[in-house]
Amino acid sequence: MPLQKLEFKPGVNRESTSYANEGGWFECNKIRFRSGQVEKLGGWARDTGTLATANSGPPTGVLWGAARSMWNWVTLSGYNLLGIGTNLKYYIQNGVGGAFYDATPIRLTHTSITNAFTTTVGSTTVRVNDPNHGAQTGDFVTISGGATVSGIAMNGEYQITYLSSNTYNITTTGAPASGSTTAGTATFTYQITSGNEIYTTGVGWGAGNWGGSVTGVASTTITAAINSTISVIPVANTAGFATTPGQVLIDSELITYTSITLGIPGSLNGCVRGANGTVAASHSSGALVQLNTPFIGWGRAAPSGLGVGLQMRIWSQSNFGENLVFAARGGPMYYWAVNANPTVFDRGVEIAAGTTVDGALVDDTCPDTVNLVLVSDASRFVFAFGCNDPTNTYATSVFDPMQIRWSDQESFSVWQPATTNQAGDYRLSRGSSIVTAIQTRQETLVFTDSALYGMQYLGPPYVWGFQILEDNISIAGPNAVATASNVTYWMGMDKFYMYSGRTQTLPSTLREYVFSDINLTQQYQVSAGTNEGYNEVWWSYCSANSTVVDRYVVYNYLENVWHYGDWSNANGANQGRTAWLDSALRTAPMACAYGVAGGNTNATLVYHETGVDDGAGTSTLPILSYIQSSDFDIGDGHNYGFVWRMIPDLTFDGSIINNPSADFTVRPRRFPGSNYGASQEPTVTSTQNYQTQRTYTVQQFTEQVYVRIRGRQMAFKISSNDAGVQWQLGVSRIDIRPDGRKA
Repeated sequence: MPLQKLEFKPGVNRESTSYANEGGWFECNKIRFRSGQVEKLGGWARDTGTLATANSGPPTGVLWGAARSMWNWVTLSGYNLLGIGTNLKYYIQNGVGGAFYDATPIRLTHTSITNAFTTTVGSTTVRVNDPNHGAQTGDFVTISGGATVSGIAMNGEYQITYLSSNTYNITTTGAPASGSTTAGTATFTYQITSGNEIYTTGVGWGAGNWGGSVTGVASTTITAAINSTISVIPVANTAGFATTPGQVLIDSELITYTSITLGIPGSLNGCVRGANGTVAASHSSGALVQLNTPFIGWGRAAPSGLGVGLQMRIWSQSNFGENLVFAARGGPMYYWAVNANPTVFDRGVEIAAGTTVDGALVDDTCPDTVNLVLVSDASRFVFAFGCNDPTNTYATSVFDPMQIRWSDQESFSVWQPATTNQAGDYRLSRGSSIVTAIQTRQETLVFTDSALYGMQYLGPPYVWGFQILEDNISIAGPNAVATASNVTYWMGMDKFYMYSGRTQTLPSTLREYVFSDINLTQQYQVSAGTNEGYNEVWWSYCSANSTVVDRYVVYNYLENVWHYGDWSNANGANQGRTAWLDSALRTAPMACAYGVAGGNTNATLVYHETGVDDGAGTSTLPILSYIQSSDFDIGDGHNYGFVWRMIPDLTFDGSIINNPSADFTVRPRRFPGSNYGASQEPTVTSTQNYQTQRTYTVQQFTEQVYVRIRGRQMAFKISSNDAGVQWQLGVSRIDIRPDGRKA
């Protein structure tokens, strides 16, 4: 028989059986398609930047928290800045490999607190005594004032473990050898309350949501124990709570209030206990108080109201000139300005009604709760998607997830509409909440949970116009959308979409594979990004049994092919990409991975298409890559064939070691329903030294390999698991002899 070529259609197809997909690829990990041929993915390297200031924290090169957003820009002074928002912090990095500066805004400062620390002999755990601190476990506090107690210097930044509304624990680097005591005077500066790493729900039937999401949840604590009948509840902080009727969850009791007393501390007034069928109960001082923000609409939340969805923290941000406007979903907007001294990085400050920010007085109608912030390229308006109006004049004072408001042109502080400005508002009608928005070439696309709107600048008097582009669609989350080559792509709840002037379903050969094994309760963890150098759109997501990002799927829009993989490294640790940004301002696509040294709760910045290995951790690891074909007939398929020789065809260009190699595997079968027979795995090795030589006129490698495989059909696989290896597959061939018809 003549030599049989092993030619396969580009792309991986899991929409049918392996045999039905004859002539294609069926399984893969960490590969891509380029010019129709398979090759191993490029490597990635860890950014070497360290935290600018931290006396306690994660290991070097690892950031606090799981990252959910990235933003890259250049200042007028030429500084290349990168903003990274995690569930615990907001960082700004100055240049590749530069220091990461903590720009997390400050929530509260208490000065000159006496008898502030209680130490215990031999213990690094120190109790802090600060009445009405308003913090929760996971928050950060910076201690200053020069206090030294039992020989331990207390100055620095610490993460808090909540004890009560007046006390919490911190962990110091040293422990007193003798003398337990309560002493010290200090100033405590509290950063804004930390957010959730993943989406969580309350307990009980109907507590969560199915196929949807909720807005951000404000929280505080009770400052004194309450019984089951009290109607005025003292709380540590009322920031983020509606001033008109609202509902909170304390332990398992839902409580409706009619008004609040603003302040730190404050109170919830006119409380109706045991709302929505829950049981009125007593609650201890320090109990957590959470704003109840259930979803509305079919498939979005249960009507019983027996719990709340605690949404993960997701940041949004946009440039206002060389400065930055940013916000955590469900919280206020913040402003970060470039310091007059370009080597000084200040913290963000809240754009709060009645305050002066960067020399501008913020008006009283400025939203204090937003789900998404965006600054338009056209005429520089600041947009708040999903927001409120504290004055209850131009929009409801209660948070409205479908409300859009925008500031005056070239202003982040003027929100009150007038004949002399272009501030305004608009409420969308299709859906129950705005999920995200993204600027494209001619319009801004606004996604609700069930519709797509187009937003365009019209000029006075209407300023901005809105039109519905598509109804009855879905989107997985705020970061599930990306634009490449003037086409916008996004992941929905059960399929992929694209918008190029009209909305279309994006055909996918991996649709069933992805959506039959995805955790949609963690849909807001989906992150999309582009890799323009290879014409790819990437989505990272949680598999069905995972609450952390562990899978990815890729669409090559130039070649119209798909491939997939997982984010485990060679040691089996998960390095899921929680945020992705392909910026022309830096030389390689960037992603934030789970910090290898710090676990899933920390983040590491990595640069893709850098080298050929996995450099995300503290040591370089090989990238385990492979692709396996669907089953194909040996010969014409009605006779058995005996495969005795394989003639490989591949290139090792880009490798960085001497004599790189890849493994070829042939897997025989008698019938489509049979198990694979004994596989053989010959190794194909280059004869060239890639450590010293970089250009070649003709690739040289193992000329032929010998195997002994008998069957009616077989699958072909190529893989590599060595460091320093890069490969691209060509068209290999197998030599077959007829071997009878006997089953």
